[in-house]
Amino acid sequence: MTPRPIFSEAFKDLVVVELGSSVAAPYAAQILSELGANVIKVEKPQGDDARRWGPPFWEGASAFFQALNRNKSSVVCELRDKEQKAALVDLIVQHADIVLQNLRPGHVEELGLDGPSLLKLKPSLIYCNLGAFGQHGPLKSKPGYDPLMQAFGGIMSTTGEVDRPSVRVGASIVDMGTGMWSVIGILTALLSRRDTGLGQCIDVSLYETSTQWVSLLAAQFLASGELSPKQGSGAPGIVPYKAYQVSDGELVIAAGSDSLFKALSEALGHSEWASDERFLTNPDRVKNSKVLYEMIDALLIQNTSSHWQAVLEAKGVPCAPVQNLKQMLHHPQTQALGLVQDVPGTEMKFLGLPISFNGIRPNAYSAPPKLGEDTEQWLGEHSSMDKKVNP
Repeated sequence: MTPRPIFSEAFKDLVVVELGSSVAAPYAAQILSELGANVIKVEKPQGDDARRWGPPFWEGASAFFQALNRNKSSVVCELRDKEQKAALVDLIVQHADIVLQNLRPGHVEELGLDGPSLLKLKPSLIYCNLGAFGQHGPLKSKPGYDPLMQAFGGIMSTTGEVDRPSVRVGASIVDMGTGMWSVIGILTALLSRRDTGLGQCIDVSLYETSTQWVSLLAAQFLASGELSPKQGSGAPGIVPYKAYQVSDGELVIAAGSDSLFKALSEALGHSEWASDERFLTNPDRVKNSKVLYEMIDALLIQNTSSHWQAVLEAKGVPCAPVQNLKQMLHHPQTQALGLVQDVPGTEMKFLGLPISFNGIRPNAYSAPPKLGEDTEQWLGEHSSMDKKVNP
């Protein structure tokens, strides 16, 4: 097995117990694992539902599951079985530094596996709830999933084209964003524990994450009292700033300042636009965006993406083609950064974490686990529970 990389001495002995399924908690635990923590994934006898989120399937489980669960051990535990639950509690008390959970609202409280109960047994424990709607309010007991929160949190109302149905962002931004917030909270709690010796409960939720993703748009409403229309590929309050149809695809141009608009005008052969009173400042361009976009559209459709990229970049105007996933994965920039990583012992490849330490990106060091393959090690006799994860 590839040696487990350590990017901080603080992580080398950390044990994380993941009472999670689907995306948010597994993603958070995987981030911690790639930073060097030992992660024990606790699954129901049928396994994490995400194991069956396919096709496509990849070496025994869905591509979704495999992308979220590398570097982990898997134990099966029937939480309503008293003996199995007692063994899990014993594991947490003896070995765990961190517990992550995103079970249905109220479930851990029913089982006595909630944060306050476990902190009574182990005051140094850091316990993170990844909830749906949060710990308070009329919806606190409702379950939630990424598309529900994109809808309820306002994201879908701002995404798509004017006069067209609302559109979900294709990536699971709410689930994965919530996982990221939980890691931020856990790192903060670890720093606090270093000074006090005490753990704490952390609460993050899908709904709170969804509101954060639209915080800039919400600020515009709070300032004006007016709802911005859907912008398609653009952004409210910044013009010109969107995707354009070119002869062989789409090209995004972001000329978000007066100087960049002047450069764009020169690149397109219409330097007079920069002195046109309709377009002098960004507020002017926002007010007259329809006519300005029509003028730019008419020019860009006449040539290819590569042509316009060369013309615009020569003038210092930021632009980028709209790439599909295949193009992104095979682009020399992606390859140069080492973003697509192999997983030792498998044929699988995944995108690595978007962070490097002294020029080194964390890498997967073990394949996603088979269901329950580490149950005996961690929930068997106490002597077996002294073994290290991923020795």
